[in-house]
Amino acid sequence: MADTTIASIKARQVWDSRGRPTVEAEVTLASGRSGRSIAPAGASRGKREAIDLRDGGTRLGGLGVNKAIDAVNRLVGPALTGMDAADQRAIDTALIALDGTAQKSTLGGNACVAVSGAVAWAASAELNMPLWQHLQQSFNVSAAGIPAPMIQIFGGGAHAGNRVDVQDFLVICNGATSFAEAAEWTAEIYIAAHAIMKKRGQIAGVCDEGGLWPDFDNNEVALGLTTQAISDAGLRPGTDVSLALDVAASEFWRDGRYHLALENRSLSTGEFIAELERWSNDYPIVSLEDPLGEDDTEGFVAITELLGDRMQIIGDDYLTTSAAQVEKAGHDKACNSVLLKSNQCGTISEVFDASQAARSFGWNTVMSGRSGETEDVTLSHLAVGFGADQIKVGSMTRSERTCKWNEVIRIEERNRSLDYWTFLTP
Repeated sequence: MADTTIASIKARQVWDSRGRPTVEAEVTLASGRSGRSIAPAGASRGKREAIDLRDGGTRLGGLGVNKAIDAVNRLVGPALTGMDAADQRAIDTALIALDGTAQKSTLGGNACVAVSGAVAWAASAELNMPLWQHLQQSFNVSAAGIPAPMIQIFGGGAHAGNRVDVQDFLVICNGATSFAEAAEWTAEIYIAAHAIMKKRGQIAGVCDEGGLWPDFDNNEVALGLTTQAISDAGLRPGTDVSLALDVAASEFWRDGRYHLALENRSLSTGEFIAELERWSNDYPIVSLEDPLGEDDTEGFVAITELLGDRMQIIGDDYLTTSAAQVEKAGHDKACNSVLLKSNQCGTISEVFDASQAARSFGWNTVMSGRSGETEDVTLSHLAVGFGADQIKVGSMTRSERTCKWNEVIRIEERNRSLDYWTFLTP
């Protein structure tokens, strides 16, 4: 008989893809089975999201995580020992109560998300089932499925030294019939994009999330070249493959205006929405993430009314994986999709709650990684187990990205009964 009683919890310092310290939690059960999970870290962060607990001072540029590790070993471990790891909701409720703050500032969002994930992995190991299936059963999800990959081709914004104002230029293979096929199409597009940039002499390197780090004169050039790369790969823009933008507009929204540094322009909300509308008319864009600043609710309402009937308007910094924020935005008609990041809220249960709130409004859900990632593949299982429409974790290069794509490919291969999401098929 399975014994999912928690025997011990410990944390250690490990490293993320930017060479920065982060928290790994390891949970051991009474049976001897164990699970581990690592906290990711974001570069562009919403002001309402859970706070990473860092040490400050001079060591490691102030980014040390000894305080978060101590919180796990000294506070979380004793509090959760003896609890049932199979009851994820109870575990996460206990974590939230132990922290006692809205943004996890006592324990740290990094400590909480590592422990929450490690508990889930340990329980799934003892129950002898894949993590996605354990999550599906734990939260009574009826529509587990294979998400469509949303994959970065060009990086910008805070992920690429602000060489381009827009943070991510991505593709969604809406004509693909499987995750594996979509990944292969995207790899061909990436190769084609690299060839274009090499010929132009405009490659500045590789950005935080593995996409090409371009040297462009304006933001729109990236739209044209991504579309060209789709065609050069032998695919049809808008039919086989469409564009998605992570605008991350909070990064350049100041004093009620949008400041495009690359183009030396300052736009009002209405002017910036008009610019995004023009781009959407001229290029095969099907998704806009954070097209307005995180406090520009009027702008979100306006762009959702204008473009929401033909594309995703995704809230990221605007919603910060918060069920309450999703509820408010849903009533305001300020988005039609939500980005879900486990470390924005701090626990798996809160990711589920935000997902369910979005579903109650008929929204799409996109499970997302962060710019500071690791070999941890919890994200892949959350996307499948919670039936996300898409998964977004960066580009086709760098192993902290590809490990998550590869994990979904394995899940898809082993579970042919799971539907591949095709909601964007023309």
